[in-house]
Amino acid sequence: MTNVIETPHQQVAESAAGALLLLAHGSFDAQAQKSTRALARAVGLSLACRVEVAYLRHADPTARQVLRTLAETGHGRVVVVPLLLTSAFHARVDLPRALSDPPALAPVVTPVLGRSPDAPDRRLVAALRRRLTELDVAFDAVVMAAAGSSDVEACSSVSAMASALGADLGLPCRAGFASTSSPTPGEAVAQLRLEGARRVAVASYCFAPGRLFRQAVDSSTAAGVVGVSEPLGDAPELVGLVVERFHEACDVKAGTAVLSERP
Repeated sequence: MTNVIETPHQQVAESAAGALLLLAHGSFDAQAQKSTRALARAVGLSLACRVEVAYLRHADPTARQVLRTLAETGHGRVVVVPLLLTSAFHARVDLPRALSDPPALAPVVTPVLGRSPDAPDRRLVAALRRRLTELDVAFDAVVMAAAGSSDVEACSSVSAMASALGADLGLPCRAGFASTSSPTPGEAVAQLRLEGARRVAVASYCFAPGRLFRQAVDSSTAAGVVGVSEPLGDAPELVGLVVERFHEACDVKAGTAVLSERP
């Protein structure tokens, strides 16, 4: 495993891969697209290569459109980092469909960012903590609000992330889901109150604002939380994770089995 990138905005040597494509879920909300572009800009400051954005749904451009443009401009080798937090429907169905029949060489696709073979990634935990700290309010318990899924494994991974965040904070932390799954963020707040919590904050486990983020905010606000953190956006820890996934994919593409150590 590579080291944590402490200064993600430091320019690094040009990679052998021609370009990086950040493939997000997509939203009708213009703020969501703005947030994704901000992440792409931050990642671009750490990589001497072209960084583009595409969406699975609800927004343009599509992955196929961007891959075609990259191929036409001489970027035949592309690494795709899916901006997804679980291996649920969008990762299993939408992602392969979006990348089918590429116009040039098939891109190298990294695992979704929330997926880890051992434990929740410490950089995502640190990014969640950063956003909670930005609320500048006191709290004695946390609900980590996520999108929700009918996929049991995906929900389990969210619950594992909530447990990791709680351990990092030294506070009770429960997962809450904006749709499909239970409990809702508001129900999770109520559960924590029954256990003695007085001031509950909400950590938003999503990349960008959108419909499900607003549903989580509404549910949490109705339950009387002391604050709801902003989405992960361009948090430095997330930038570092994306950069690491890019370098790992470049190593795999080059046929190396040992990951590069980076400062």
